[in-house]
Amino acid sequence: MSSVAVLTQESFNEHRSGLVAEQAGDEEAPAYKDAFPPLPEKAASPEGTQEPVNAWTSKIRPLKSSVITQVFHVPLEERKYKDINQFGEGDQAKVCVDIMHKTGAHLELSMAKDQGLSIMVSGKLDAVMKARKEIVSRLQTQASATVAIPKEHHRFVIGKNGEKLQELELKTATKIQIPRPDDPSNHIKISGTKEGLEKAKHEILLISAEQDKRAVERVNIDKVFHPFITGAYNKLVADMMQETGARINVPPPSVNKTEIVITGEKEQVALAVAMIKKIYEGKANSYTVSSVVAPSWLHRFIIGKKGQNLAKITQQMPKVHIEFTEGEDKITLEGPTKDMQMVQSQMEAIVTDLVSRMDYLEISVDPRFHRHLIGKGGANINRIKDLHKVSVRIPPDNEKSHLIRIEGDPQGVQEASKELLELASRMENERTKDLIIEQRFHRAIIGQKGEKIKDVRDKFPEVIINFPDPAAKSDIVQLRGPRNEVEKCSKFMAKMVADMVENGFFLSVPIFKQFHKNIIGKGGANIKKIREETNTRIDLPAENSNSEMIVITGKKENCEAARIRILSIQKELNVRTFLISLSLTKPCFHSVSIPSKLHNSLIGSKGRFVRSIMEECGGVHIHFPTEGSGIDTVTIRGPAEEVEKAKKQLLSLAQDKQTKSHTAELKAKPEYHKFLIGKGGGNIRKVRDSTGARIIFPALDDEDQELITVVGTEEAVREAQKELEELIKSLDNVVEDVMNVDPKHHRYFVARRGQVLRDIADEYGGVMVSFPRSGANSDKVTLKGAKDCVEAAKKRMLEIIEDLDAQVTMECVIPQKFHRSIMGPKGSRIQGITRDHNVQIKFPERVDGPGKGGPAVQENGEANGEMVEEPAAPVDPTAPKKCDVIVLSGRKERCEAAVEALKALVPVTTEVEVPFELHRYIIGQKGSGIRKMMDEFEVNIQVPAPELQSDIISITGLANHLDRAKEGLLERVKELTAEQEDRSLRSFKLTITVDPKYHPKIIGRKGAIITNIRTEHDVNIQFPDKNDDNQDQITITGYEHKATAARDAIQAIVDELEEMISEDITLDARVHARIIGARGKGIRKIMDEFKVDLRFPQPGAADPNQVFVTGRPELVDEAIDHLLNLEEEYMADVNENESKMTYMKPTGDRGASSMDEGGRERGSSKGFVVREAPWQTGSEKAPDMSSSEDFPSFGAPVAATNKASPWGPKRF
Repeated sequence: MSSVAVLTQESFNEHRSGLVAEQAGDEEAPAYKDAFPPLPEKAASPEGTQEPVNAWTSKIRPLKSSVITQVFHVPLEERKYKDINQFGEGDQAKVCVDIMHKTGAHLELSMAKDQGLSIMVSGKLDAVMKARKEIVSRLQTQASATVAIPKEHHRFVIGKNGEKLQELELKTATKIQIPRPDDPSNHIKISGTKEGLEKAKHEILLISAEQDKRAVERVNIDKVFHPFITGAYNKLVADMMQETGARINVPPPSVNKTEIVITGEKEQVALAVAMIKKIYEGKANSYTVSSVVAPSWLHRFIIGKKGQNLAKITQQMPKVHIEFTEGEDKITLEGPTKDMQMVQSQMEAIVTDLVSRMDYLEISVDPRFHRHLIGKGGANINRIKDLHKVSVRIPPDNEKSHLIRIEGDPQGVQEASKELLELASRMENERTKDLIIEQRFHRAIIGQKGEKIKDVRDKFPEVIINFPDPAAKSDIVQLRGPRNEVEKCSKFMAKMVADMVENGFFLSVPIFKQFHKNIIGKGGANIKKIREETNTRIDLPAENSNSEMIVITGKKENCEAARIRILSIQKELNVRTFLISLSLTKPCFHSVSIPSKLHNSLIGSKGRFVRSIMEECGGVHIHFPTEGSGIDTVTIRGPAEEVEKAKKQLLSLAQDKQTKSHTAELKAKPEYHKFLIGKGGGNIRKVRDSTGARIIFPALDDEDQELITVVGTEEAVREAQKELEELIKSLDNVVEDVMNVDPKHHRYFVARRGQVLRDIADEYGGVMVSFPRSGANSDKVTLKGAKDCVEAAKKRMLEIIEDLDAQVTMECVIPQKFHRSIMGPKGSRIQGITRDHNVQIKFPERVDGPGKGGPAVQENGEANGEMVEEPAAPVDPTAPKKCDVIVLSGRKERCEAAVEALKALVPVTTEVEVPFELHRYIIGQKGSGIRKMMDEFEVNIQVPAPELQSDIISITGLANHLDRAKEGLLERVKELTAEQEDRSLRSFKLTITVDPKYHPKIIGRKGAIITNIRTEHDVNIQFPDKNDDNQDQITITGYEHKATAARDAIQAIVDELEEMISEDITLDARVHARIIGARGKGIRKIMDEFKVDLRFPQPGAADPNQVFVTGRPELVDEAIDHLLNLEEEYMADVNENESKMTYMKPTGDRGASSMDEGGRERGSSKGFVVREAPWQTGSEKAPDMSSSEDFPSFGAPVAATNKASPWGPKRF
């Protein structure tokens, strides 16, 4: 039968109050020790040792490094890869790299003398164990063994959830297979390396022995004595087990344990223990374990590079084992007593020596500067190491450590630390700044071959300037270096950009294409002179371009001056061309009105029609308006006569097009076109004049090179077509003719792979000219081609022969030392003379001076001079040397002009007197200044050596360059003199005495005030360093009047500060936070508004309500009034909030009893009651609920007191 409990209103009220007297009386209060169990007085440590009661006051053990190092040895017979020639290569190396990637451990391989493999593994314990397992399975051959233990012990080997078995496999680097529970076998199979098998067997037998019900005895014997107990091949321990019947488990050498476990019957175990101790005591007397004190940082110096130092000792005393423990200041030695004494004395001598001459130092450097200290490829740190003979350890990035350790010679350590700290300090002072410079200016700033930016970098060598990649389309140029240098460089580059913007004005000047080379002048002399004198950049179109515009860039007034100069050259020139000889008159501009609908037909396909008019009329320029603009005006520009001629042709062509336009096309081989046109357009002009038709030949970029277009009236086109067809037919009529050419001229025609013959063929319709073979001694030359072309080619060849017959040979004597200068870079000057004067110039072979060649050999005698057939001819001292004679060949008048041109290229020398102290400034940094002048003026400037103390500077170059170079050098001297005077004026120093307490106010927030003074007055203001004796001295450097003005500005600030007063007022601490505001916003507003300084008390101040107001008297009063008003306003809010809190948290003394919801009075709450509390059983007082000492808040400090606590004695 089920029952239901009904909850009434009365029972609910009783339940909620929990204060019903009957129920309260039924429950017994808990005991104090049950409610508040005491902390354990003592706790057993894992090793079984007892720790003191107050664990916090005990000495904290030093934490050991989490990185461990273990060495594994793989004997030769167990190595999987035995190819000795491939050590460090091949599959073995790949396996090691793979293991390091998988486990995160670091592996180092070395080969022992017995060809065994030693592997040192470093890393976290877990990583090392995993790496070890991988090494064993992949680098060592595997073996297997079985161990038999009772079936009931198998579960202990497996452990909970297989954890013990996994740990065992990882620890021994083996694979352990335990038979299934339903398998009756008790054999456990182990596979792995020989060493791993031993470890695993040992561990399994140990587990079995511990679980065995028989007696177990553990004997601690130092590891070094284990081999004496086991004997050779474990024979001794096997004999003992057979004799006693006990099982003796000795840990293998690879397991770092000293405990030997003996299991079996008690009598058997006791007998085995006695035998083991007997062996130990016998050997202990002849075997010693000792240690040598050596600081851990010296261990690697004791070991030496690749263990060389240690190898010397171990080779002499191979029985002594030397062990270094990481982080410990000692070296452990084990071995025979006799050998031990010698090794210990040697080790102590090494340690003493190293301690006396070695030292170490640790410096703190921010990790973000570490890679800069190391340098690219370790360049910086390696230089410091080599220079000071020290070892420097910089922690890796992942350690985030500030400490850099320097070890080595004491003096070297100090010097290296000083240099490293200076480098770090310099880097801390570094600043990176981004300049916004439009990308179009980048190339101009960099200059040709980086010359301009090199000058900037030479001026600011400590600043690194990085330009963005052109493909990035970025305007940001990054500057990095010392703060002051970066600012100076930034201002300098900004000025450069401003100058470029100012100089960015450009003009386009139309100059006839055939005049461009005259504007440039010989060797660029004309254009260079205009550029230098007007300080502009002048760009000419490419030679193969059709553009006639010359672009001038620079300041507006300079561009106008350059434009006038160029136009004046054009006006004065008489240009000779191969096609037309023109007398240049004032350029004429003319406009012609032609209906826009005819423009395209007048221009022709790809501009063929208009281009033919421009070429025919001496290169006039015809400009049509943009297509679709509806403008009828066509502009013609050029010489007046040619403009008029082009105008007539255009109008005629337009009229023809408009009224009776007719076009015909015919084809002719491209090689005939030149002959059809004729020299200077003579042939085609005859056809045009006789018929009135216009004939247009294909341009180079036209697809059909054979197509000739005839335009005009129907009749004119028909007649022109007929004449052209007759000409073409005659050209197709191939004839062969013979002419006589003297064999001495044959070489001229066939030289340079027949260049002259190729030119004749191109000009005269593809005529083939055949000369007789070399050695045939014939003067017959055959010409084959169209009849008219053959005749014209024959006539041209006769003209060439006449020129050759008129040629003379002339000698020009110029000293050999000037020949290279005359030739110019890559022979450019001599090529110009050859081209301009149409002569051949041959320079003699270079002859070294006496002593540089071999001994002189007479032409008709023996080398030693003993037999001479003919007496040597007397040498004429006035006769020129062969090496000085330049031979010219050509027409006499041309050769004479070329000789004059050659002599004009002979350099001359002049001397300029320049004060010796200015020489180094003229040379410039790394010779940049003098190189720039030499390149600019095309001269060689020689400055005397410093030891000569001479004022004479020699200038060597062409006569027309020397005057400009001399003027430029003297101008540079004038600039340097002015700079020296300016430097001395700027060096004026002035000192002002200011109380150090005012220095922060003068400097201002983030240096704003002092920077403003420095910038405004262009001075340097230096405040005293912390260690200076005169802390009140401020030094101002600059021009005298500016330094004085800066001093007055500082003095004005000081005077204003001295007039200020400081008053303290009392403001309730509860309103301080509201006055200060979020992130100090409120207080900053008050300080800015009233121009005063406010200081609020620090936490823990004696008077937390005291606030200091500093400023001018009237402003301080206003600020105080404002603060007091704020306090009054904020305090009203504070009082209101506190009164609300009293209602939200009623106190416990509002009456001993209260009424429940049913109107009944309920008893007072007893709170939480305990029995047998310390204040009830002893003399202690009950804890005070309102006391912050008995019930402290979390994080609040508790004042020390001697009075007893109700909670018992304090343990902290």
